[in-house]
Amino acid sequence: MSSTLTHTITGVDSHAHIFEQTLAFANDRRYAPNYDATVDTYLGHLDRGGLSHGMLVQPSFLGTDNRYLLEALRRHPERLRGTAVLDPSIEPEYLDDLAQAGIVSVRLNLVGRELEDYATPRWQSFFADMARRGWSVEIQRRLDDLEHILPPILETGVSVVIDHFGLPSGEIDPVNLAHGTFLSRLAFDDIWIKLSATYRSRSTPAQARASIERLKDAYGHGDSLIWGSDWPHTRFEHETTFEAQFALLATLLPDTTERQRVLVDNPARLFKLGGTA
Repeated sequence: MSSTLTHTITGVDSHAHIFEQTLAFANDRRYAPNYDATVDTYLGHLDRGGLSHGMLVQPSFLGTDNRYLLEALRRHPERLRGTAVLDPSIEPEYLDDLAQAGIVSVRLNLVGRELEDYATPRWQSFFADMARRGWSVEIQRRLDDLEHILPPILETGVSVVIDHFGLPSGEIDPVNLAHGTFLSRLAFDDIWIKLSATYRSRSTPAQARASIERLKDAYGHGDSLIWGSDWPHTRFEHETTFEAQFALLATLLPDTTERQRVLVDNPARLFKLGGTA
């Protein structure tokens, strides 16, 4: 898709969801909302936070029916891009349509799901196609399991984004073998981390700050950290708000230069916003 993001990039929320309770939910859903989270409400949050752009992520309970997401992207091409949930056997022609609508990544929400063999030809072809398009693959799964998932995906050359700090129990612990193995990959592999949804891991601000420092140390020269509000905080709607999550970022990253990198420079580079490559 040719860039139609005309706003100056003042900040990017890299993880939010939109939906309406009247939509058809997936049969294998683990959760169904009883409220609406519309794109207009979401853009209001971005405006009040002084954020220019947002990434809409297909929620798991809508399965691979991305129509509601695509409609929002087509309405607001100057501010929004999207992450779709797709079957790996999808026809390439449909991927072209998704790219034209503003999709720049795909998501594997693997929480509570049996892991597949991502080295099989159909998955390898799918990930390789994502790499050719310059899309990324987002993964939601605990850090403890990522070494069973990442190697065959990374071998295809696609960028990988880990949702929600990797859902550590409290904080990322380099003494933990799985966490340490993951950290050792960051200096060499194309892996990005979303600083988002600490409430899903019951992480305190101090634990989240410790995790961030370990991630930065592991990256070495520069980092690939991005921020997401996780709005509307499904299952945790009564515990937090967009404003609270945005305010928390200043606590986690008090240095303004670091926040600029996480809010603007890194997501612009990953999602190729504003003509970045």
